[in-house]
Amino acid sequence: MSTVAAPAPAPTFDCRVDFADELAALARTDERIVAVCNDSVGSSNLVKFREEFPARLVNVGIAEQDLVGVSAGLANAGFIPFASAAAPFLTGRALEQIKADIAYTHRHVVLCGQSPGMAYGELGPTHHSIEDLSWMRAIPGLEIIVPADPAQTRSAVRWAAASGRPTYIRVPRFKVPAITPDDAPFEAGRAVRLTQGTDVTLIAVGTMVSRALEAADLLGKDGISARVLNMTFVEPLDVDAVVAAARDTGAIVTAEEGLLSGGLGAAVAKVVAESHPVAVRMLGVPAFAPTGSAAFLLDHFGLTADGIAGTAREVLGRV
Repeated sequence: MSTVAAPAPAPTFDCRVDFADELAALARTDERIVAVCNDSVGSSNLVKFREEFPARLVNVGIAEQDLVGVSAGLANAGFIPFASAAAPFLTGRALEQIKADIAYTHRHVVLCGQSPGMAYGELGPTHHSIEDLSWMRAIPGLEIIVPADPAQTRSAVRWAAASGRPTYIRVPRFKVPAITPDDAPFEAGRAVRLTQGTDVTLIAVGTMVSRALEAADLLGKDGISARVLNMTFVEPLDVDAVVAAARDTGAIVTAEEGLLSGGLGAAVAKVVAESHPVAVRMLGVPAFAPTGSAAFLLDHFGLTADGIAGTAREVLGRV
């Protein structure tokens, strides 16, 4: 009896490495690029940047309000600061400064939220960054980018450096596979359609995009055709892609590693309600998470391929 070896799992990557490498590459050609951090050189993967550009890395210590204020001052002086810190502390402790010093004054500062979602796992809700998308969406004039893999992380860094706009980038710590096609666009307000699909649309961001693709494969085995959209820009949202998904497939499931209140799902639901009402189900984090590993927490909240596929079956009435 012959046996067939199971296919090897796809390699996964820590996008913080690509963030740091792309930032250093930009800094070599543009003297305006500087990095600002809050005693997070290691966790932001900026050790090599500091070695290569010691005069262009500012470490303010554990003082996130100062981190944002200093970055605003550097932007005002003509620099392009990348303010990097753990996402829960960058967005939570410095929310007022992000609002007043960056967004309200239209300063070209790139806010880099490292290790978002529940990546810190066992460190618990104080270190989870599940509120950041909701908080950042509430601030006018702030672009919000959630890369899904290494290629998009590099594109996000390049785009943000050239945009001239206040921007928040979620930089994943949770390892993800490479899923972005080589010819995929990277434009503000434009989603990337990864599969076509006619029965249901799965709209995901960040670490959930690869899981949505796996869910589409599972649904395909049941005869359900699923469209997958990588909604890279949560702000500005690709309204046309959402309306087309509602019109073409008649049902939508959103998936995000963040709170259900005010995040991706809320943004999609608003567009659907106003433009083309269809059934929408939102997968995310409904409350503070229990203590456990990142993998356990994602499974606990159904943020897995099986969880996404199961929710799609429910919305289609095919349980």
